[in-house]
Amino acid sequence: MKTFCKFLLFITLITLYQCKEEKKTTIIKKKKLDTETSSVPEKKIVKAWDSLNRHNTEAFLTEFGKQNPETKVLIKTDFGNIKLRLYKDTPIHRANFIFLTKIKYFNTTVFYRVAKNFVIQGGNSDEMYTQKERNKYGNYLLKPEFRKNRRHKYGALAAAREWKRNPNKLSSPFEFYMVQKKSGAYHLDNEHTVFGEVISGFRTLEKISKVRVGVDEWPVDDVKMTIEILD
Repeated sequence: MKTFCKFLLFITLITLYQCKEEKKTTIIKKKKLDTETSSVPEKKIVKAWDSLNRHNTEAFLTEFGKQNPETKVLIKTDFGNIKLRLYKDTPIHRANFIFLTKIKYFNTTVFYRVAKNFVIQGGNSDEMYTQKERNKYGNYLLKPEFRKNRRHKYGALAAAREWKRNPNKLSSPFEFYMVQKKSGAYHLDNEHTVFGEVISGFRTLEKISKVRVGVDEWPVDDVKMTIEILD
C-alpha cells in the first residue's frame, strides 16, 4: 500500500509538471504570435516640395524660410530685367516668394495687369501648368505682415489679394505687383503686404507700363517673365 501511494504521488507530480510546462509553452507561443502578427504602419514619405497646403501654410513657410534665407531675385522679361530685394521682416511672404521661384512657378506666368501710372501686376496666366500648380497646393493664403516702415513707395513689391469676402486681408501667394507710380500708392498701406522693393530695373518697369492693354488692363501681347534666385 505504501508503495502504491508513492507511485500515485509520483504520477501526480509528473502530471502537474507537464501541465505547468504546457502553460509556459503556450504563453511563450502567444507572445511570439503577437510579435509576428502585429504590424508597424509604414511612415508615408512626403516630399518637402509637395507638402505645402492651406492647413500648414505658416508652419511650412516658417521652416522653409529658415532653410532658404535668400533675399534677392531677378525678374527677366523681353523688356529687360528687374532686380528685387525681399524684406526679412516679412518672413512668410519672403519665404513664399522664394519657394515659388525655386519650383519655377513664375516661369509660366505673365504680367497680366498693367494699370498705367499705378501698378504692374503679375503671377498668373492662362496656361494649364500655372493652374495645375495653384491647385496642387490648394490655393493657400497668407496672413498679412503689415509693417509701419514698409510702405507703397515707387518700386514697392506687394502681394495682391481679394478685396471681397476677405475681412482678414489675406494675401494671394501667387500674385504680386510693383508700384509704378512715382509718387507712390500709399492708400494701399495696411491693405496689402509690402514685402520687397525694386533695387534696379526701373527703366524696365517704365517700359512695361507703356505696353498696349485691353479694357481689362491685360496687355494685348503677353509680357512673359522668368524669375531666378540671386542670393
